[in-house]
Amino acid sequence: MSELMTVKEVATYLRVTKKTIYRLLRQGKIPATKVGHQWRFEKTTIDEWLHRSSVGAKANILVIDDEEMIRLLFKETLEELGHRVITTETGFKGLELVKEKDFDLVFIDLKIPRMVGDDLFGRIKAIKPRLPVTIITGYPDSGMMKRALAQGPFGVMNKPFNESDIVAAVNNFLHITQKR
Repeated sequence: MSELMTVKEVATYLRVTKKTIYRLLRQGKIPATKVGHQWRFEKTTIDEWLHRSSVGAKANILVIDDEEMIRLLFKETLEELGHRVITTETGFKGLELVKEKDFDLVFIDLKIPRMVGDDLFGRIKAIKPRLPVTIITGYPDSGMMKRALAQGPFGVMNKPFNESDIVAAVNNFLHITQKR
């Protein structure tokens, strides 16, 4: 039997609000079991649900990170789900790719050599203002993060993270854009 999670725990795990979990429960869209008067979620069932729910909508995703292991983790995790993923280790190459191709979502490391993430975020927004960006950071309280926040809204993924965090971030994005 896998680990059971509460509404609060599954919301944290999926990086959404408890309100979103309750909405999904009302709509019958998330697998859960009622124990007494409380909802419970099996972690393995939630992981399978995430995988199934990402199968229909495919995205073109750009990952800009100087760490090869991070780029590889994103690429392998998301391509296994059918998404198209391009990775690069530099902000300059990332900017070129944003100009040349249509992406549905971009992940940017906040600390990359020669072009910091807040500057890269601003340049991407100047080129394609509506392109959703998620910043990857191990420094959520840094000055760079504050400067990025001043430039507009974006998603945040705190390091360390794992495959299910990546899948949840992309699924949340796809869920939001499908409602538009």
